[in-house]
Amino acid sequence: MKKLLLAILLLTFVAVPVAGLILLYHLPFDTRDPSPTQPIAFSHQLHAGVYEISCRFCHRSVAVSPVAGIPDLALCFACHQYIGVDNPGVQQLSGYWKKQEVIPWVRVHQLPDHVYFPHMMHIRADLDCRTCHGEVAQMAQLTRQASLKMGWCLNCHREHQASIDCWTCHI
Repeated sequence: MKKLLLAILLLTFVAVPVAGLILLYHLPFDTRDPSPTQPIAFSHQLHAGVYEISCRFCHRSVAVSPVAGIPDLALCFACHQYIGVDNPGVQQLSGYWKKQEVIPWVRVHQLPDHVYFPHMMHIRADLDCRTCHGEVAQMAQLTRQASLKMGWCLNCHREHQASIDCWTCHI
């Protein structure tokens, strides 16, 4: 009887946490639509592809902040008050500008609060945006390319000889 009780306790205190860690390793962090419909049909293919606008022109905080950030309406309108004014998407943009409303963009990449992902550290490590975001310059509608699973991140860290210590990403 004591051996059975000991086996059950051992199973509970060892196997259950190990199973939980294995599950976390394989679960996706972000289960939302990988290519959500946006309030304005913004084309990275046009901006980053055809016009070759750098990612950092619009996502200005990427090198100095944990998040890349969504461009401010004023940045978009600085160009589009003159360029493409007859385009339906630009007219929608103008509508937001006139009302001084924030465009309700739907985030494509989002990690849970317990994950610390500093874009700035990855930029300093000289990783190309395409490593995680794919060929954005070819996307008419932005689609999440990376699985954002813990295993995917760990494999990338191993490949680039970055720390895989838990505290590197979990705070």
